[in-house]
Amino acid sequence: MQGNFFCEGVEKAPQRSLFNALGLTKEEMNRPLVGIVSSYNEIVPGHMNIDKIVDAVKLGVAMGGGTPIVFPAIAVCDGIAMGHTGMKYSLVTRDLIADSTECMALAHHFDALVMIPNCDKNVPGLLMAAARINVPTIFVSGGPMLAGHVKGKKTSLSSMFEAVGAYTNGKMSAEDVEDYECHACPTCGSCSGMYTANSMNCLTEVLGMGLRGNGTIPAVYSERIQLAKQAGMQVMELYRKNIRPLDIMTEKAFYNALTADMAIGCSTNSMLHLPAIANECGIRLNLEMANEISAKTPNLCHLAPAGHTYMEDLNEAGGVYAVLKELSKKNLIHTDCMTCTGKTVAENIAPVQNKDTETIRPIDNPFSATGGIAVLKGNLAENGCVVKRSAVAQEMLVHTGPARVFNSEEEAIAVIYAGGIKAGDVVVIRYEGPAGGPGMREMLSPTSAIAGAGLDKEVALITDGRFSGATRGAAIGHISPEAVNGGTIAYVKDGDMISINIPEYKITLEVSDEEVAERRAAMPILRKTGIKGYLKRYADNVSAADTGAIINHLD
Repeated sequence: MQGNFFCEGVEKAPQRSLFNALGLTKEEMNRPLVGIVSSYNEIVPGHMNIDKIVDAVKLGVAMGGGTPIVFPAIAVCDGIAMGHTGMKYSLVTRDLIADSTECMALAHHFDALVMIPNCDKNVPGLLMAAARINVPTIFVSGGPMLAGHVKGKKTSLSSMFEAVGAYTNGKMSAEDVEDYECHACPTCGSCSGMYTANSMNCLTEVLGMGLRGNGTIPAVYSERIQLAKQAGMQVMELYRKNIRPLDIMTEKAFYNALTADMAIGCSTNSMLHLPAIANECGIRLNLEMANEISAKTPNLCHLAPAGHTYMEDLNEAGGVYAVLKELSKKNLIHTDCMTCTGKTVAENIAPVQNKDTETIRPIDNPFSATGGIAVLKGNLAENGCVVKRSAVAQEMLVHTGPARVFNSEEEAIAVIYAGGIKAGDVVVIRYEGPAGGPGMREMLSPTSAIAGAGLDKEVALITDGRFSGATRGAAIGHISPEAVNGGTIAYVKDGDMISINIPEYKITLEVSDEEVAERRAAMPILRKTGIKGYLKRYADNVSAADTGAIINHLD
């Protein structure tokens, strides 16, 4: 096997002396150097087991003939950051993760990489970095949490947030809330529904960058440790065959990812992350593609919060590969794409069977004929907005109601908790976009408060911010252009009628063009003051939500 960049020549002796300082042997110095990018920390529940994953990966790399060397990546727990200023720092870490990993990997000239992410922006951030660095790379996540159990029923973090809403509306006792608090999140791992972390870990499999089970094997299963060892060994095979991320993450692979996204019913955040990852691969994804693919892709899964099945159920049913197998029956995916297994999609899914036709519906008996995500357009969102259609009640797919307008999440949540929102309302939360927030906060607290009050089938919520994958109901985010950039959402007034038609992909402010023009002339744009540090840099450079809220435009 070829050695590493530093193993030969007198001119590399200074670097080898520093490897001596690390305690590396000559044998280790003569093997390929494999960077193990560990996002382990002690604040994110999805990451608290990653130290064990790292140890298993290191063993796998060593067994495969490489020298594993660990360096860190940061990660934010969206659940802990939710509902306060901390959420401004979630999405923005995606670029910090990509940038810092690029710096570490290229500064130290690693020959291959194993990425070990789990929770939300950590996964796309490392996928972006993998594309930039483009050395043989494989992903293995920390794995999902097992579902909680409350009163004999499976539950998850989204139920916990909704319990708070139910309590504030007098529909749940403090004792019941405590029951959820103690039992909704029973193990380490990424939260147990089809939220953003699990969505992106599943889509990593679809893109071909993770082995089978990367997105679904529970964090606490011994099988997860076995997967980590296999990933460590497999990255050495990728190194030997010189199979790199840009050989795997092709335009066809992203088409597959969007298709699987629709079939599984992933988080709307995937509509930010897939374009950002594709951008690093030199591929442009636009929101119109989502509707084109959704129109012909049936929704096969209703995992929480859309339904009552969880990641452990998807795993038992056959996982992501079983979903791909169903999609392949109608030729909805490209099966000739290369993957990190060294085989094509077709070869990977050939032996797979769907073991639970309720968790993964057969292609001829879907939950719906169209996909789980829809992109709406209209005078309120000229460049588009996004909704998780599979988590919207049937009666809210078409809705018209009066606007209740708020200039921040805090303003909205105070009124919602006070019972100030009534059936039929369309809650509008603006100035929370990528630049205006800044940071494009998730709105799980207000949507959960609405659901907890029993209004999720009667009230819509629209925002230029975004939503957690744990959100359910008519929650429409990523309104673009955002308010701070002069989008029409900045000129909505209380009482304006807003029409939403998800089947027809439309969202309309029922106000004349002339009236909107008059408001543009009279109503000032609100700009937050006191923004500094990284948030200031981010706000000054971030693109719009419809292009993925990206910093580095690789045109």
